[in-house]
Parts: sequence; C-alpha cells; structure tokens
Amino acid sequence: MSDPIQDSLAALSLHLVRESTMDETLRRLCDASLGAVAYTRYAAISMSSDARLGTYVASDPVVVEVDRFQYRTGSGPGVEALTTGQAVLVRSTFEEGPYAQFRSAARRAGILSVLAVPMRAGSEIVGALNLYAEAEHAFKTGDIDDGSAFALQAAFVLANARAYWDAQLLSDNLTQAMESRAVIEQAKGIIMGVAGVSADEAFERLKGQSQHENVKVREIAAEIVRRAHRARPSPSDHDAKSAT
Repeated sequence: MSDPIQDSLAALSLHLVRESTMDETLRRLCDASLGAVAYTRYAAISMSSDARLGTYVASDPVVVEVDRFQYRTGSGPGVEALTTGQAVLVRSTFEEGPYAQFRSAARRAGILSVLAVPMRAGSEIVGALNLYAEAEHAFKTGDIDDGSAFALQAAFVLANARAYWDAQLLSDNLTQAMESRAVIEQAKGIIMGVAGVSADEAFERLKGQSQHENVKVREIAAEIVRRAHRARPSPSDHDAKSAT
C-alpha cells in the first residue's frame, strides 16, 4: 500500500529546478502537496515579497479569494505559520477561535478545516504551506508531522529554485553588460574613424546623443553599428567592381 507523504516526496525528488521557471516550481510544489496529507481538497503557498504577504500559488481560485481575508486583516493560519514558524491547525471553521474573518470566508467557501505549516529551509522560513479540507476535523494532530515533512522538502526545492534564478538573473545581467560594452566599443571605433576624434571624445558624443534623444547609450551604439554594417559593401559588390 502506497504512503501518500512518501509518494508526494518522491514526486518532488524528480523535480529539476533548471527546467522550470519559479512560477512552474511553485505550481508543482502546490500540486504535489495535495497528496501529502489525507483529506486535503485545496492547497496554497503563502509567501512574502517586498514585505507584502500573499498567496503566490493555489490549486484553486477559491483559495485565493478566501486567503484575501488573511492578508487584509493580517490574521490567519498561513500568516501565523509564516511569521512565527509554528504549525497552525484550525480543526473547524465553525468553531470559535482566532481569525474570525478568515474562518467566516472559509466557511462560506465550503472550507471547514485548515492546516498551515511553515516551509523552513535552514534558518529561513521561505513560505507557508496551507492545506484545506471540506470536512470539519479532517486534519488530526498527527497530520502536522506529515505536512511538516513535506513542507521541509518543498522549502529546500523552493530555496534552491530561488537561488538558481537569482544567480541566473545575475549571470544574464553580466552577459548583457558585456555585450553592451562590446557594442559601445564598436560604435566608438566607428565614430573615431569617421570623425577623427579620440576614444574619450567618441564616447562623449555617444553620451550627448543619448541625453538629447533620451535613449540609452547602448541602443544608440547598436544603431550606429547596424548602420555601419548596412553601409559596408558586400563581397558581391566588390566582385562586380573588380570585374569591370
């Protein structure tokens, strides 16, 4: 007999971060979490970006609407799990307790119990995994362990994905800077050859045109290089002249 938590963790182990965007990674984690704890109907991941809490992925739009009440009031199981690092179990949204507005919204949507566990990668909490059921008392105390085990593995996948895409963005920016520098140097050489000025004077001309046209220097340089290439005679033209 298969073990739901082990099956979900096995699905995560097949995940290759480099083959997915951050959005795809989050969605895969969310989808895999649906099988991590019995009776889970919906799942969502709460995260903080630029000091703003939000549901960044959900298995169903109904969860996004319910979670709005968490972030609007600053009070809810996902918010508490994310900010305190402690698991939160709402056994029944019909029962009295904290998160009154969230409980009411969840109840209207047919969500009757909630389990939220922190996604901890080392000393950092990268998010909160929120699981929702359509029955009261669907989640038991023991489910916290299963949810936490899945969230721990999911947190490392998410942390690795974020580190990879941060590094990729840095690499892309450096590559773009190098390419821009190469184009600018080519443009400077063209200006020096045509106008008979120094390298510094050529660059000042580029900057002056950039400011005058409100266009980035690298774009001005790229256009100069393109024009120079278009004006350069092709080998066929050269051969035709030689033949005459």
